[in-house]
Amino acid sequence: MATSQDDMKLTFRKFEDGEHTWSSMHDKIFVADESHKCPVYVHRTPPCQGSCPSGEDIRGWLQIVRGIEKPPQDVSMHEYAFQRLTESNPFPAMMGRVCPAPCQDGCNRNEVEDFVGINAVEQFIGDSAVTNDFKYEAPALKTEKKVAIIGGGPAGMAAAYHLRRRGIASCIFDDHDKLGGMMEYGIPGYRIPRTHLTHEINRIVEMGDIEVRTNTRVGKDVTVDALEKEFDAIVWAIGCKTGRGLPVEGWEGTPNCVSGVAFLEAYNKGDLQVTADKVVCVGGGDTSIDVVSVARRLGKISTINEKERPEEVIHGYTAHDAAMTAAREGAEVTLTALFPKEEMTATEHEVRDALAEGVTILNEVMPVALVKDDNGRATALRMAKCEIKDGRPTPAEGTEFDIEADLIVAAIGQGGDLAGLEDFDNGRGLMDSDQYYQVPNRPGHFVAGDIIRPHLLTTAIGQASIAAESIEHYLNNESQVKRPKVDKHHFDLLAKLNEANLSPIEFQPQGDMRGTSEAKYAVHNYEDRASQEIIPHTELFLGHFSYTPRVKRKEHGPGAEEVLGHFEERYDCYTDDEAVSEAGRCMSCGMCFECDNCVIYCPQDAVYRVNKAESTTGRYVATDYTRCIGCHICADVCPTGYIDMAMGE
Repeated sequence: MATSQDDMKLTFRKFEDGEHTWSSMHDKIFVADESHKCPVYVHRTPPCQGSCPSGEDIRGWLQIVRGIEKPPQDVSMHEYAFQRLTESNPFPAMMGRVCPAPCQDGCNRNEVEDFVGINAVEQFIGDSAVTNDFKYEAPALKTEKKVAIIGGGPAGMAAAYHLRRRGIASCIFDDHDKLGGMMEYGIPGYRIPRTHLTHEINRIVEMGDIEVRTNTRVGKDVTVDALEKEFDAIVWAIGCKTGRGLPVEGWEGTPNCVSGVAFLEAYNKGDLQVTADKVVCVGGGDTSIDVVSVARRLGKISTINEKERPEEVIHGYTAHDAAMTAAREGAEVTLTALFPKEEMTATEHEVRDALAEGVTILNEVMPVALVKDDNGRATALRMAKCEIKDGRPTPAEGTEFDIEADLIVAAIGQGGDLAGLEDFDNGRGLMDSDQYYQVPNRPGHFVAGDIIRPHLLTTAIGQASIAAESIEHYLNNESQVKRPKVDKHHFDLLAKLNEANLSPIEFQPQGDMRGTSEAKYAVHNYEDRASQEIIPHTELFLGHFSYTPRVKRKEHGPGAEEVLGHFEERYDCYTDDEAVSEAGRCMSCGMCFECDNCVIYCPQDAVYRVNKAESTTGRYVATDYTRCIGCHICADVCPTGYIDMAMGE
C-alpha cells in the first residue's frame, strides 16, 4: 500500500500556486485557452525500445500481454506477443533471463516509482512459446542465391533467422558440436536452461532452407576462397572466443593461469566437474561473475591427481569423471575488480547473487605480479590498491598484498580467434564493419556480433538483423538504404490496419481535393516520428499514474551454505496473472493506450472515440476539428505523450 511519503513522490504539477488565475468559472471550465493549433496524434519511440540493442517493439508486446492491443481472431495473447517480439529477436526465453536489460534503465516509469519488469515479461513470452511449441512462418524463397554464415552463436543464428524471414536460404558453419556459441559454451546452464536454448535454436533451423555444418572451422577445414565460390554472400559471426591474459610478467606459460572463456567452455561442455581449493578471478564483468559463481558450485576435492587438476581440463588435456563430484567440498573463491562495486560492469543482481553465494569481492584493486613456486605454478596473485591516473589504472605504492591461489582466471576481455583468417584482422583481433555491417573493401562479406566489438548478446542479434537487410539489398543489386536515426523495429500503423481489415481505400484523385478529413484513402492527423524521435518523460502526463510496485520474479537462489552442487535456475517465470499485471505498469510512451483522458477532459466534446468497427491500436480516438478551439487540454492530460498541438504549425 502506498504511504503518504510515496504519495508525495507521485505529485506532479504543471503549475505552481499563483502562477495563473481565471476571470470566471466559465472560462476556466469551458474555454481555458484558445489557439490556432489542433491536436495531431504522433507516434514516437519509447526509451525502452530506444535503449534495446535488438530494437524490439517492447511497448507493443507489453500492450498485447496487458490486453490493450488485441490479437487477430483465433490467435492467443501468448502467440501474438511472441510474434511481435520475435520480429526482432528469435531468443526471447534466453534474453528474458540473461540480458542486462538496458531497456529497464531507460524506462520512463523510473520517474514514477520503478522500471517495468521488461526482462521478466520477455521470459514469460519466451517460455510460453516453448510450452506451446509455437513455430515461425517460413515464407517462400525469393531467390536461388544462398548465404554462408560463419558462426552459430547469437549473431549467426539471428542472421539465419532474419535472412529466412526475407526469403533467403543460408548455411551455418560452426566449429563446435552444437550450435549456440556463447549461449551454449559461455553462459552456465543455471542461467540459460539448455532445454529452452535447444528449443529456440531448433525452431530457427526448422524454418527450412537453413543448412548446418558443425565441427567445421573456416580457415582450416574450408577456405574463404571455397566459400566465395559456393555462396553469394558471407556473414562473419565468429564471436570472441579467446580471453585476454593478465598484463603481468609470466602469465603466458603458467599452467594454472587460464582465461574465463576457456574455464566456462570446459564447464559447459561437461569436462570440468570440480575446480581448485583457492580460485581467484580478475574481472568485474558478467563473464567474471559466471566464473566465480560456477567455481562456488563446483567446489573442490581434497586430493586430486596432478593430471586431473582443473587447468589440465581447461587446457583440453583431459576431462573429469562425473564420479568425482561425490567428494565435493566448498572452494574459496575471490573476485577482484578495478572499480568500486557500483561501477562494475556486471549486472547488479548477478553481483548481489555472487556475494550471497559466498564469493569474496575485492574492489579497486589490480594485479601487479604472479607469485610462483619452484615448479613454475602460480601460488598467489600479488595485488595493489588501484588509482585511476589520466584515465589509466595505476597501482598505489606500498599497498601490495598477496592472495593465495591454486587457479587464477583472467576475465578482463576477449578477442577473436582469426587463425587462418588473418586477412580480416583489423590489427586488434577483431573485424571492421561499416554502418550496414558490411566488411569494408570486401564486397559480399558482412559481419555481426562480438567480432566487431565485444558487447551484449542482444547487440549481436540487433546487428544481425540489420546485416540481413543489407544482404538482401546486396543480393538484389540494390544500393544500401540510409539507416534511420532511431534504427529499431517500429510499430507500423498501416500494417495494423491491414491486419484488422481496415486498410485505407485506393486513392482516386478527383476535382477539388480540399477538405478531405473524412476521406477513407488516408490516415488523417497521424504522424509517425518513431524513426526520428525517442519520447522523454517530460512529454508525459505523469500525474495519471498511481504508485504501483513492480511485480518481481520469485527468487530462490542459493546462499553460501547451499551453493555447492546447486545448478537449478534462480528465478521462476511469471504466471499469466503476474505477467498481465506487470505489463499493465507500462506507460505506453509515445502511443495511445486508450485511457479516455482526452475524451473525458475535452470541454468542447471535440475529441471522441473512433467507432469500434474502425478502431485499432493507434486509432482509438479522433478529433472533430469543427468543434476544436485549440485549448490543448487533451495534450496536457495525455499520459503517453501521444497528442501534439501541431496542426496549424
